[in-house]
Amino acid sequence: MQTDKLKAFIQEHREDDPVELLLGASRYPEVDVPYAAELIAARKQIKDKLPHWYADDSLLFPSKLAAEQCSSEQTARYKQRLAESDWHLADLTGGLGVDSYFFSQKIHQVTYIERFPSYCEAARSNFSALGIGNIRVIQGNSVDLLPELENVDCFYLDPARRGEGNRRVFALSDCEPDLTQLLSRLLRKAPRVIAKLSPMLDIQHTLKQLPGTEEVHVLSVKNECKELLFIIARDPAEKKEPAIYCVNFPAEGEEQSYRFTLAEERESHAGLADGAAAFLYEPNASILKAGAYQSIAIRYGLRKLHSNSHLYTSERRIAFPGRTFVVEESIPCNGKTMKTIAKKIPQANLTVRNFPLSVRELRQRTKIAEGGEVYLFATTLASGAKVLIRCVKPDAVSTE
Repeated sequence: MQTDKLKAFIQEHREDDPVELLLGASRYPEVDVPYAAELIAARKQIKDKLPHWYADDSLLFPSKLAAEQCSSEQTARYKQRLAESDWHLADLTGGLGVDSYFFSQKIHQVTYIERFPSYCEAARSNFSALGIGNIRVIQGNSVDLLPELENVDCFYLDPARRGEGNRRVFALSDCEPDLTQLLSRLLRKAPRVIAKLSPMLDIQHTLKQLPGTEEVHVLSVKNECKELLFIIARDPAEKKEPAIYCVNFPAEGEEQSYRFTLAEERESHAGLADGAAAFLYEPNASILKAGAYQSIAIRYGLRKLHSNSHLYTSERRIAFPGRTFVVEESIPCNGKTMKTIAKKIPQANLTVRNFPLSVRELRQRTKIAEGGEVYLFATTLASGAKVLIRCVKPDAVSTE
């Protein structure tokens, strides 16, 4: 139970190290310090993911695991786009309640279901503190409660990816609930399902497990892939391959997006360049995860450095959904280069694409320190030659 005394303790020690609090627990005999330390650790977990919630001292975070698994503000807001304002959505894996909260900002009614009583207690408190009146909180097993749910337009779920002994799992059948077994029951109760799945899953394999998928959304934050969203319909509008949406929320600048289909990718054949031209492009993490290696080149009029490198080049700069670099030079990679290049490039940001060495091994061989304004891509060209492509960001190039 989160008493007023416990809440006050958490607010007073919100910036403290939870381990230090545990070691000094004897100084606070009237407080359940282990529980408080867990809640403080959970709050720290969401500092970057949910800055507005973190800044609100009235909100409660029931466990570090719930905070670790919850959506970020960017991805939760994105999910609002997938919903209609007149929906009743049932969140079958309520957790911290972040997705339920953001859905409630757009749609008519949300039902939050969670099996852990402490999570439900925190959710009720948080929704009240946030002034939300259109979320109903139900404690219990969502699978058992399905018969009681009526007039649901969409089920949303984020299956737990932790197995026995808190072991991380990724296969759909190992997650709870098992969506592969539950999907047909859900679609009998509602016309659509939105599933948030692990970014580690193979998209094409997962599509075979989830028939009726109309759309797949691959979401990245600061160029790190965070979520796969599968939108599954009881009666798909058309019997065709789903559209795949690749979205990245960069640290700075506008959202990057790219839409394609697997059929388009199969039918696309990118041309190969002789070497790096004036500009080099690296697709964002969502595009690389989705495997849009050929269609991206055709769409943007680019050439690939190698069929397996997934680096692209052009003579003229284009707006591209990923990182763009100005090429300064291509350096043949051989034993002599490895030994002497650090004299010329003592510091650089290293990236390896289709290259026999890892970043760590390349740093050990070349003695190039990390960081700086130089970006060095170690890759293989279409000819088979191994090269180090020295680049800088466009804004580092003088326009005088």
